[in-house]
Amino acid sequence: MSADGSCQNAVNEAIVARLLAGMNPGSVNNSGYCQARQRLPQEMVSTLARQSGALLGEQIPQAWLWQGRHVKLVDSTSVSKPDTAENQARFPQHGQQEPGIGFPLARLVGVIALSNGVVLDAAIGYQGKGTGEYGLFRKLKECFVEGDVMLADSYFYSYFLIADMLRRGVDVLFEQHGARITDFHRGEQLGARDHLAWWSKPARPAWMRVEEYRGYPDEIKVREVKVGKKVLVSTFLSPRKTPKAARGELFWQRWNVELDLRNIKTTTGMETLSCKTPQICEKEFWAYLLAYNLIRLLMAEAALQAAVLPRQLSFKHTLQIWVAWSQRQFLSAADEDTATLLVLIAQIRVADRPGRIEPQAVKRRPKPYSRLDRPRQQAQMEIEKYRHAKKLRA
Repeated sequence: MSADGSCQNAVNEAIVARLLAGMNPGSVNNSGYCQARQRLPQEMVSTLARQSGALLGEQIPQAWLWQGRHVKLVDSTSVSKPDTAENQARFPQHGQQEPGIGFPLARLVGVIALSNGVVLDAAIGYQGKGTGEYGLFRKLKECFVEGDVMLADSYFYSYFLIADMLRRGVDVLFEQHGARITDFHRGEQLGARDHLAWWSKPARPAWMRVEEYRGYPDEIKVREVKVGKKVLVSTFLSPRKTPKAARGELFWQRWNVELDLRNIKTTTGMETLSCKTPQICEKEFWAYLLAYNLIRLLMAEAALQAAVLPRQLSFKHTLQIWVAWSQRQFLSAADEDTATLLVLIAQIRVADRPGRIEPQAVKRRPKPYSRLDRPRQQAQMEIEKYRHAKKLRA
């Protein structure tokens, strides 16, 4: 969680820790650390990340649940990697960028618990069969068990996804896809702009086997309702158990997944990975998710003691407190007072800002450097031959 994620920084921190603990500091050479990181099994790190999420998922108080049910958020994002030949081969850059100019990109799809923000599972990919958002999500379906609720945006709109979830006894709620026209004059009327609709099975996708396609029902029943300016699609068919207002309130909580992804990428620093090979990059990715879940574990413990919801606590504040606290063991011989740590975490509450609107723009101006529009090696050769271009005076 340090700002500098280099191997040398990791070794330097360990050396200083040993020195402050009265031990022989050893060498600052980072070769041994890099070799150990190469040997570290990725499966071990990913398993620990998933198990930490499962641990938090099993011990949730009823007050944290929605109508006594686990709500699981699904969303996707992307991260960039260093521009190396190995990374480009596994995670190519965007197709609209010239070779040697862009950076390798990886698409991530994650399942996050609404109650406490923990990552239950994730999948990583870029291009090719099975690496789209829905293709990656198909690898994560085991996260959902009977009684769960899946909450997602319109990108995960799919007849086959809804059918898969219904087989598992899972309800879904997401925004209607813009390409589908909703006619509230048809179907079984339940109220104003609220009806039951029957969707027919679409044509078989190219990636789906014939036997698998035949196993899906010819039609499914869904409930479509307009809340505000959005049309919501769900499998909550009973207007008594899930009124129109309740589904609208639940869908607005989907915004939490955007905040969780921001914490994972920006607050912890995973937005740009630093490793030079795809194997170590994937290991780094799972290490970030493991660290994120452990911070969420601290927040859950603090929320239990303070009798508040985990979503009311600040992730960034918890991370800052933990980083400062973790250095305390080398500065004091006293026993750790974890109860006080949890009290400090619970002191900062997230402000309630309903209906917040922010411009998608940045105020701070960038430095006056031109964009690198050709491979770096070519630019270096041109500089060596022609020198730097003269800057224009204001």
